[in-house]
Amino acid sequence: MAKKRTLFECQACGFQSPRWMGKCTGCGEWETMVELSTEQIKFLKETATASSARPASKAKPITQIGEDNIIRFSSGSRELDLVLGGGIVPGSLTLIGGSPGIGKSTLLLKIAGNLAQRSQKVLYVSGEESAGQIKMRANRLNANHDQLYLLPEINLQSVLTEIINESYKFIVIDSIQTLYSDTTPSAPGSVTQVRTITFELMRIAKSLHIPIFIIGHITKDGSIAGPRVLEHMVDTVLYFEGDTNSELRLLRGFKNRFGSTNEVGIFEMNKEGLNDAKSMAGKFFDKEKLQSGSALTVIMEGSRPIIVEVQALVSESYGHPKRSSTGFDNNRLTMLLALLEKKLDLPLGTYDVFINISGGIKVNEPSADLAIIAAILSSYRDRELSTETLFIGEVSLTGEIREVSGLTQRLKEIQTQGFTKAVIPNKPIETTKIKCFIADEVSKVMEWM
Repeated sequence: MAKKRTLFECQACGFQSPRWMGKCTGCGEWETMVELSTEQIKFLKETATASSARPASKAKPITQIGEDNIIRFSSGSRELDLVLGGGIVPGSLTLIGGSPGIGKSTLLLKIAGNLAQRSQKVLYVSGEESAGQIKMRANRLNANHDQLYLLPEINLQSVLTEIINESYKFIVIDSIQTLYSDTTPSAPGSVTQVRTITFELMRIAKSLHIPIFIIGHITKDGSIAGPRVLEHMVDTVLYFEGDTNSELRLLRGFKNRFGSTNEVGIFEMNKEGLNDAKSMAGKFFDKEKLQSGSALTVIMEGSRPIIVEVQALVSESYGHPKRSSTGFDNNRLTMLLALLEKKLDLPLGTYDVFINISGGIKVNEPSADLAIIAAILSSYRDRELSTETLFIGEVSLTGEIREVSGLTQRLKEIQTQGFTKAVIPNKPIETTKIKCFIADEVSKVMEWM
């Protein structure tokens, strides 16, 4: 009698093992190994056999291969085009993730309406909402156009049949976790199902030259729900950020095979849906409400300078001192506090320190270090900073304030917003109307307090 073969698969990354493990050695997640059924193991064998039976491709010298000429078309949204690298690429597979209610479906339905208005045939596939529910949202978004087609379906084969039989120019899948394939013996949302569905969508996108956008839910830690293999298979991965209680939404690229991942799109949620933010002036700060513990700085999101407000709260600790930050790296905050204790002899070891970047934006560059320190000193001394002064500079472990990239562009943004002063680490190359104060070490920041 033949021994029964057992196979376990990680539901987070797809790693397979002949025996069960509490911790997956592929991704490090706990309690994610699930035993595959006999039908699932047979399906994997048949898939591997079919793949090995295909004729092998012949390698060519790279000097004999021509470059792909990428042609893009506009989505009708300036901010989305910016994040995508200039527009939508035909034949691309794009994944958009975000927390519930952040605006994923709203944005893509708005984009679908924009393209349908330009007489492009668009298919919106929904596995979560009925056609009537989508119609209600379309009324609010002004997305009712004859070229926009709705398909409330969760069966992959039915969706593929519709796509093949009709000549669509743009497709939205809402969402990938709700689709299932009859040919795959597994539950919807599992590694096998998602891998199969994503591969079929990618094959359709490349063969028919149709851009497909996929919506994916996220987990509590902010990553795309389901197996990680989904992010590796698609061409572009976009994440929505921001507080659902705020009107501002940020769309950031984390993977883009056709462009840069440095850009960020900024949207405003209103009664007409998710629209491009018309102006960044005052979106992330309120000049009239600056108090002690508040400092302003300019960060670069790709090619765009944005003025943000840094808020700090320093209070006496009753027990173990706490360090917490929202929108700023907590480890870097700890480093800056240790630097202030050593260089300025501040007894911050007995104080709680809290940092917040207003507007829900996340600071991922060190140019905000100087503003963080200024806000901490302002809160510690309970002294307001000048509402006309911005702080720009990276702080090193030695207490030196170093120059940052794009300083001239940042100063031009400061001037445009009506500010008059800036504390910077070195003199700008180009002359501006901004009065610049040079601070090359942390101790000199005290002069502006």
